[in-house]
Amino acid sequence: ITNSVGTSNADFPSADPSMYQLDITLRRGQNLAARDRGGTSDPYVKFKIGGKEVFRSKTIHKNLNPVWEEKACILIDHPREPLYIKVFDYDFGLQDDFIGSAFLDLTSLELNRQTDVTLSLKDPHYPDHDLGSILLSVLLAPREEQREVTMLMRKSWKRSSKFQTQSLRLSDLHRKSQLWRGIVSVTLIEGRELKAMDANGLSDPYVKFRLGHQKYKSKIVPKTLNPQWREQFDFHLYEERGGIIDITVWDKDAGKRDDFIGRCQVDLSALSKEQTHKLEMRLEEGEGCLVLLVTLTASAAVSISDLSVNSLEDQKEREEILKRYSPMRMFHNMKDVGFLQVKVIRAEALMAADVTGKSDPFCVVELNNDRLLTHTVYKNLNPEWNKIFTFNIKDIHSVLEVTVYDEDRDRSADFLGKVAIPLLSIQNGEQKAYVLKNKQLTGPTKGVIYLEIDVIFNAVKASIRTLMPKEQKYIEEENRLSKQLLLRNFIRMKRCVMVLINAAYYVNSCFDWDSPPRSLAAFLLFLFVVWNFELYMIPLAFLLLLAWNYFLIISGKDNRQHDTVVEDMLEDEEEEDDRDDKDSEKKGFMNKLYAIQEVCVSVQNVLDEVASFGERIKNTFNWTVPFLSWLAIVALSVFTIILYFIPLRYIVLVWGINKFTKKLRSPYAIDNNELLDFLSRVPSDVQVVQYHELKQDPSHSPSKRKKNNPG
Repeated sequence: ITNSVGTSNADFPSADPSMYQLDITLRRGQNLAARDRGGTSDPYVKFKIGGKEVFRSKTIHKNLNPVWEEKACILIDHPREPLYIKVFDYDFGLQDDFIGSAFLDLTSLELNRQTDVTLSLKDPHYPDHDLGSILLSVLLAPREEQREVTMLMRKSWKRSSKFQTQSLRLSDLHRKSQLWRGIVSVTLIEGRELKAMDANGLSDPYVKFRLGHQKYKSKIVPKTLNPQWREQFDFHLYEERGGIIDITVWDKDAGKRDDFIGRCQVDLSALSKEQTHKLEMRLEEGEGCLVLLVTLTASAAVSISDLSVNSLEDQKEREEILKRYSPMRMFHNMKDVGFLQVKVIRAEALMAADVTGKSDPFCVVELNNDRLLTHTVYKNLNPEWNKIFTFNIKDIHSVLEVTVYDEDRDRSADFLGKVAIPLLSIQNGEQKAYVLKNKQLTGPTKGVIYLEIDVIFNAVKASIRTLMPKEQKYIEEENRLSKQLLLRNFIRMKRCVMVLINAAYYVNSCFDWDSPPRSLAAFLLFLFVVWNFELYMIPLAFLLLLAWNYFLIISGKDNRQHDTVVEDMLEDEEEEDDRDDKDSEKKGFMNKLYAIQEVCVSVQNVLDEVASFGERIKNTFNWTVPFLSWLAIVALSVFTIILYFIPLRYIVLVWGINKFTKKLRSPYAIDNNELLDFLSRVPSDVQVVQYHELKQDPSHSPSKRKKNNPG
């Protein structure tokens, strides 16, 4: 240790929870040991205190003298526990290689003084080997003295273009929220002449991608050496100089460990931006190649600032944004649909998550794969954040999710409440108090959050984007078996089926003349329609149904009842299951039931898909989302006119020619169905309930705002 002043344990007060704060800056490594075949390493660093990992740095690829410059803040009870530093060489898909380790005796540091430290790495199995060194800057201070400094540092880190991980207790969550500099769009086209791994001379290949901490796994293509994937996905780029996408190809082996086929890497720094590159990547340590399309798009899609700075209320800025999304620019940059600004102002009467009766709340704002968060307000149930978040809208049917967490230094953040707000339901410029909901978004929890949201978008671009595939989130919770969810989906599907059954009974009753006047009217209608039927009457009938339901709504006879579908959701909320099974007997039992569970989860998901499909069709005609219903009216009107003036044979001929020549005109086009893409934007009944705004109970609302308690 260099440039340090020693102190004894007697210099420190007795142990007290949250007594000390350790600020670390991981500077760089020097002359690290090579662990790869090319004579280099892909190093990253882990920090541990008391046997617990408190921080993991980013990976620097192919470098024995890496520069990290990452800042971290750790709260410790007492400096008696040393800080352990372990350096590893990252190997995607394989076990990471150990480079070396060192430890720092915190009692040797002088309080309230920045200290530069150089630590030599050692390996207990090879004590004489020179494994390089790690350079750090550390500052140890009592937490009470450092709290204000820490808050200022956190705010500055968030605004900085070199935003790094802040709270190590929440490092994974915060790492996902860093401001990204661009988007890497990857289309996995196909594989060619891959290595045969099965006894039949074939393989069941799939591909894993990784860029930093972002991952993607392709589907499995069975029994082939020339698989066709045609999958498209996006990564966020957090560094201006680019990065390296690690790609590994695997053979799915049922009941055994998957076999490794080969690997390759895409160096993004070598690719030009705003251009699609077709790459044929030869696989190392294997055979064959992968065909990819990679596009780098520079972006200022998301940003964060203080409420007092850079507001949308600046008239000049607002005029520029309105001009950007005006109807005159409807065909300029079709992916840029609109602009969203979210002002996270404050929350009131939050749940107390700590034993002291307080919470340490912070707020996470998400739009699809874009994720940002505020700073933490410590020991407060009525926090004020006053932050502005801005996003570029790629799909006007996206849902803004705002979640409040309690920061907990000993474990992951505690959930306090959440709201989900469809962009089309937002009233611009209005400050509203949203009642926080539970994790399932089915019922209220304690507290309200005050938001002011502005949405500006181009209706033509939004309409065209509605007919394209939805953006898929690559950070989603894994589906788990739930008895209540399985039963609820079954009931939803049963209701959809019963609608068809009741319609069939009604038609059959007309044939049976149960009601002579009704049967006579149906008979005359049947003769008239069959005698005069033309194909254009089908979309015309749908238009009449939409118009009739719209008339009922504007006349005050709205009979839509989405709540009946989820009437038991509040009663059947299940508690969070413990994901880490520590009981070996229970784990063994679950392994035996794994196959049954997988089937049940699949059935559960199928029930959900079928029920949602029927509900989406119903909600289109029920004007649940007026934008989509008006869009349906426009589309059906166009189809009606086309079918009226153009003979059916010509329409079928054009459709067939388009289908047969599509792959010739665009070999790498990803197939999609415009009708299904449209319906995917219509919310199901469950989503309608989840997005429904709860009314604040005046008896539980704070009569007046309380002053912040600095705790």
